[in-house]
Amino acid sequence: MFSTHEPDPGNTGGGNAHNLQLHPSSTPEEGFLLRAVIFANGIFEKSNFSLLSLHEDDLLIAADGGAEHFVELGLTPSILIGDMDSISPSLLNILKDQGSQSIVYPQDKDQTDLELALNFAVGAGAREILLLGVIGGRLDQTLANLMLLTREDWQGTSMVILDPPDTAYLMRDHDNISLDGKPGDIVSLIPLTQVVTGVSTQGLRWPLEDAELTLGNTISVSNEMVSLIAQIEIGIGKLLLIHRDI
Repeated sequence: MFSTHEPDPGNTGGGNAHNLQLHPSSTPEEGFLLRAVIFANGIFEKSNFSLLSLHEDDLLIAADGGAEHFVELGLTPSILIGDMDSISPSLLNILKDQGSQSIVYPQDKDQTDLELALNFAVGAGAREILLLGVIGGRLDQTLANLMLLTREDWQGTSMVILDPPDTAYLMRDHDNISLDGKPGDIVSLIPLTQVVTGVSTQGLRWPLEDAELTLGNTISVSNEMVSLIAQIEIGIGKLLLIHRDI
């Protein structure tokens, strides 16, 4: 089942076109962990993507033209959000007819469509967010999309970027991630804060032990897995852990 907010009275009703039971994210069942899947309007290669990456109860959110990517996969987003300058009027109307809820902002706004989508997902109670279509196209948009993840007010939400064959995980203070992969897979650690302390790794060709990584230093780029599992943990700071499946 795909999740959504109750419809905003000022917009088209929420829902999706698959006649699946909706799970209102504003009042989640006890123990239910809401995951949002957001498509931005960047480059997306359908041939590299498996629908197995999606869950039945994901909240599907299209950031403006990201709706096109959902349609390519045969899916209808529950939420369309943005100034709607990148989606065709005909597709917008089709998706509304299929039950998508549209939240329209003026083109003269202070946030990108992706930031609006992330704000909506966090406000809806999402504890995990899977981001697609955030890489490629305009360089300024790509960099802004990556730096968006560092927002302090989203600390309680896990964020993952899927851009096959790459998967990027945002790591924050005291995070520990176990990567499933294979020998030869590439693993890079990109600091997003001035300093990231206490960085330790296992299962990589060049291990780190309580290391300090600094912004702009490339010592932790292009490491390699030497086993089926790699462990990465950090102390204080933020970094982007990028795993490339070779």
